[in-house]
This record gives sequence, structure tokens and C-alpha cells, in this order.
Amino acid sequence: MKTITFLLVLNSLAGNSSTFQKIDDLPLLTPPDLEPPKADWLVKPMSRKASLYRSGRPHEIVLANGLIALTFRLSPNAARSGFKNLSTGESILRAVTPEAKAVIDGEEFAIGGLVGQPDTAYLLPEWLDRMTGDPKTFQFAGFQAGKTEERFPWKRKARSAPLPWPPPGVHLALHFRSPEAKAPGFEATVHYEMYDGLPLLAKRLELRNRGDRPVRLQRFTAEILAAAEYESAVDQRKEWRLPNLHVESDYAFTGMDPTTANHVVRWVPDPEYKTQVNYELKTPALLLCEPPFGPDQEIPPDGRFESFQVFELALDSAERERKGLAMRRMYRALAPWVSENPLMLHLTSSDPKVIRGAIDQAAEAGFEMVIISFWSGFNFEADDPAYAKPYAELAEYAGKKGIELGGYSLFSSRSVGPEVDVINPQTGKPGGAIFGSAPCLATDWGKDYLGRLQKMIERAGFSVLEHDGPYPGDRCASSRHSGHRGLDDSQWSQWRRTVDFYKWCRGRGVHLNVPDWYFLSGSSKTGMGYRENNWSLPREQQMVHARQNMFDGTWEKTPSMGWMLVPLVEYQGGGPAATLEPLSEHLDDYERHLSNFLGFGVQACYRGPRLFDADKTRDLVRKWVQFFKRHRAILESDVIHLRRADGQGWDGILHVNPGIEERGLAFLYNPTAREIATAVALPLYYTGLEEKAAVRLLDGPPATFALNRRYEIELPVKIPARGWTWIEIRDSR
Repeated sequence: MKTITFLLVLNSLAGNSSTFQKIDDLPLLTPPDLEPPKADWLVKPMSRKASLYRSGRPHEIVLANGLIALTFRLSPNAARSGFKNLSTGESILRAVTPEAKAVIDGEEFAIGGLVGQPDTAYLLPEWLDRMTGDPKTFQFAGFQAGKTEERFPWKRKARSAPLPWPPPGVHLALHFRSPEAKAPGFEATVHYEMYDGLPLLAKRLELRNRGDRPVRLQRFTAEILAAAEYESAVDQRKEWRLPNLHVESDYAFTGMDPTTANHVVRWVPDPEYKTQVNYELKTPALLLCEPPFGPDQEIPPDGRFESFQVFELALDSAERERKGLAMRRMYRALAPWVSENPLMLHLTSSDPKVIRGAIDQAAEAGFEMVIISFWSGFNFEADDPAYAKPYAELAEYAGKKGIELGGYSLFSSRSVGPEVDVINPQTGKPGGAIFGSAPCLATDWGKDYLGRLQKMIERAGFSVLEHDGPYPGDRCASSRHSGHRGLDDSQWSQWRRTVDFYKWCRGRGVHLNVPDWYFLSGSSKTGMGYRENNWSLPREQQMVHARQNMFDGTWEKTPSMGWMLVPLVEYQGGGPAATLEPLSEHLDDYERHLSNFLGFGVQACYRGPRLFDADKTRDLVRKWVQFFKRHRAILESDVIHLRRADGQGWDGILHVNPGIEERGLAFLYNPTAREIATAVALPLYYTGLEEKAAVRLLDGPPATFALNRRYEIELPVKIPARGWTWIEIRDSR
């Protein structure tokens, strides 16, 4: 075979932060680069960084970081030929596929890939030498490598965790040219990123039209992975165990969790996998990542289209806690703004006098944010400098006291009018949207709506937006709306406007509370998982429900990623039995709310016109705020789940962080009317402690405990009736 040195010479494909590369310029991969990690990456930082290597085999490069490794064969076309989990030694990839696909002007094109693999159950290196390229596909033109690039600007908050942005690692771009006879002048780039210290990669597709006429991209597939199946079943199955990868994208909406919000990831049968044991060849061992509809986007001459980002996290265990810890580490890396976790008052009045008083109380109590909430009378959409002026004065006043000020806006769940609302494709009329009625964001009204929010943020100097009913994924069949042609491009066009706006907010340092999974596009919080009507239940029931919701919500979310609620005033009904006003008459229940949320490290929307009504109420709030701030670093760290609340016995969680001085903090609750005296086993593996721990109950004196062979200590505790206790854990040295 002819030896080829790959060097890209087309400036049109060059990236700003990458350099042209030859294989010979890369460092040589050595056996230690593919050895299993010597320490647990969830406990100790990885010493090996993400790097691009030459493998030593002809035409082959390897992207590896000590936890995962991707191998690429670059001739006779470029294709991923290996994906290995170095922690487990597993080969994730079983067969070569195209890098991506695109349907352009009605014709489907594969981008890269090799053909001729004799058995798609596994892949041998010697088979690659005999495989060929398909001349009808996009052909490899060269590669570039450089540092990772920020997906959008992030203006960091003072209280944000010191997390790097972008997450450090390596960016690899594989460039392809279209087959001239089929799609002249078209170029494709498949972008990969691999990050330091995480078994995580990102992938996206970029298309450029170098022709002299516009073309239409009807469909694309950004990721195609023929993965080794997780189980073999001869017979039919209703449910399958899928490969041990967590895959999601930033094309996410309609859900407060990554599974519900996923509209891209599909595991499907692979028709090329002829040797699988399933009799009907239905094993879902082929990963496809593509939009459910469209995008049906026009790419003008010299124009560019960029897909969503796909993120693939290689898991090394089926254990729920460990999988959740890996996901939470991923979110902190990919969306470090989720570490913003302000104490916030949800103010129920838009009266400037009440707002000023609330700012004063927030500052006095140690809170950090005031949100002018729904049903307050505040209009975030008002396009009037005179309307914004008093709020600008209040925002300036709040800033001097260390308080951020912002407000609430509702997009979906409302009707604007028949010319603007989403048109139901089944009826041809408004109505029947995901939340009943909804405006179409890809309209003149939608463009103006987002513009009005931007103007209010700028005029008022707001640094907070709670955006309720964000774009939920509605498709619109209208052919008259200015921002989309019809049904096929309506979802992509509305999503694009939404995330562009959120990224603008993030670049200005605007904190975003968004009740959908928009974290990877800039939001900081979503609902932790509560049911709004439950806040109309009697207070005693609220306490148990709240801890259940936080226990369940923190399997996949960090404590700072979810909000809860404290109904200082009536919310969704319930009357006096459900609420805390007058606050000074319900101090016991107010304190139980504070201990619930701050003990979990979760911020609630304290909803009402004030935080305190008497000195004793103020002192209570300040006591718990001071507790939270004293232990903030550990309380906002990962949660290990001990026992879920059931109202019958103790429940609790353990915060862990091996990278700080306070390694752990357990918070235990007793919902019963009797004191609980028991022994609690605290699993300390993820604190990084190995032999001994210094343990302190409440603010008492420390005592040293030896860890058993399961990295546990067994601790005798007493939890008062309808009360709580906490346990601080440090290194005993």
C-alpha cells in the first residue's frame, strides 16, 4: 500500500486554535499510555492528560487520556477503529462505521468510514489493512489537533467553584471533502474533544458549502457507533440492557432529567451485524445520534452548519451511585456554571418599596439573590426604559449590598394569538402543544420576545433570569412564520434561538433558572424533582416529601443543580396548615425547612414578601445561613445516598469531597416523634480516606475512627425527635 503523510493544505478548513498536523509530528504511543489507571479517577486526580499520538502502525492515530482511548485509521479513508475503556479493559467499539451521515438536497452521504469488515462482532487490526474506502462517501482530507475550545463565553461568578473553562483536553478535527460528482464543493469536519481526567469525549459535525448555490441539509447523523452489546439474547425482548455508556447532547428540552430531555440518542439494531445471537437480529447495539426531526436547514454559498454536541461518558460500573458520581463529575466539567448555588428569595411583590425592603433583609440574613417572582406583577417583557428605570436603581442598590437582582418570565404554556401560536400538524390550527398552548419562537414575535428580555436585562442591570416554560420542543406546521419554512425545520429553528439566547445570558454573567435540561447550553438550575401541589400539603408532610425529592434528584444532579421551594406564603393552596406566615409563630417548621435544604446543600425558592418578621426569626435564618456558608464547599460537593426518607425512621445523606480539607459531612434526619439512638455505617471511600477519620458530631470534640475493609466507619448517633444531627469528617492526621 502506498505510504501517505496526511497534511491538510486547505485554509478554508483551518480552525483558529488548531494547527495543521502530520502523523510524524505526533508523539509515539507507548504501552504505559494504554495501561489501566493506577488510582480511582473519582477519588484521586489523574496524572495522565489527554494527548494525540501516532500508534506506530501505518496511517493510525490514537486519542487517549489514561481512562479511554480512541483509535483512528486514516487510509484509505478516515474512520474510528477503536474505542477502549482503559479502566475495565473493555473494547466498546466492535465494528467500523462512517463518522457521520448527511442528507443534502435529498441524497444521503456517508462521511468517512471503511468497508469490508468480515465480521462485525469484533474488529482485528489485520482486517483494517484489507478494508477499503467507498468512493461515494466524503473522503478524508487531513486532520488538525489543538486545545479544547469553549463552546460559548462564560462570565464567571465570584461564588462559582474554581473549575476551568473550557475543560482542558485535546481537540481533534477530521476534515473531509465531498465526492465531486455528487456534491461538488462541500466540506465536512468531524470534531472530537477528549478531556483531562474524565472518561468522556465530545463529538459534533460541521458542514461547509463551498459551492456557488445554496443547498438544503434535510437530515444528519452526528454519531454512529457500532458498540459491543451489553448482553446476548436469542429470543425477543421488551427491554434490553444497553452498552455501559452514558450518552447525551445539548439538543435537550422537555424534561428536568437527562433521560426525559434526550431527543437525540437512539440505540437500534445493526443490520450489518449478522453474527449476533438474537434470532431476529434485533440486538440494540448501534448508537445513532440525530435530531428526531429535520433540521431541514439551508446552507448558502460559503455558509456553515454546525450540529449539536454529543457527549459520551464511558462507565466502569453498573452500580447506581458510582454511575451517578461519574455523571455529576461530567456536568461540573462541561457546565461549570452549575456550581453557582445562590441563597435566593422568591419575592411575591414588584412594588419597589417591598423590593428594597427584601434586599435589605436578604443582605442582613446572608442571602445572595432576590428574584421578582411570578404572580408578583413584574413584566420582564416591558420594552420601556421608563419601566426599567426603578428596577435599575434597585439592582444597583442590591449590588452594593452583595445581592443579585432579577426576575421571572414565562414563555410557553400561554397563547399569544393565532398568527403567532404553534400550529398543530394534525389539525392545522393552534392548540395541542406540549403544554396546551404555546407561541412559536421562530416568528417575528419570538425574535422580539427574546429581544425584549435582553433589553430588560441590559436596562435594569439584572443578573438573574428565571425562564419558565422554556422552549419545550413543540413543532409548528405554519408556513407563514418568518423564522422557519414549515414543520420539518421548526424544531431546530426554535431550539437554536433558545440556546443562542441562553449563551448570550451566560456570557453576560446572567444566572439562569430554567425548568428543563438546558445545563449544557448555559442554565444553572432546574427543579430538583418536586411536585408543585405538594407544597399545599400540611407542613409535616412537606418535610418528608422534600427529602425524598432531594434524595432522588441527586443521583444524577449535583446539589447545586436543583431548586426546591419553601412556601412562606400560600402556594397552590393549603392555607395556614401549609404555610409559614406569620413566620415568628412557626419557627420550628421554618427551621426544619432550613435544615432540610441547607443540610442537603440544595437551595430552595423562599417564596414570600420577606425572610423574617422579628428578631428571633432573623436570628434563626442567619444561624442556618452561617452554617451553610461555613460548610459550603462540602455541602455543594457530591452526595452519597445513605437512607431515603420514609417517615418511619432516620434518613440521610453523606457529602464527600477528597479534594478539600473537610472530606465529608453527613446529615441525618429524624421525622418521628421519638428520639432515635442507632449505629450508622458511613461509607467513606469517596472521601479519599483510607485508614482513619477524624469525626466530629455537631460542634463537639473530634474523635478518631478506624475505617474497616469496606472503607466504612460505624458511628453511634442520637437524633432528636423531629430533628437532625450532622457529622463532620476530616483527615485524622
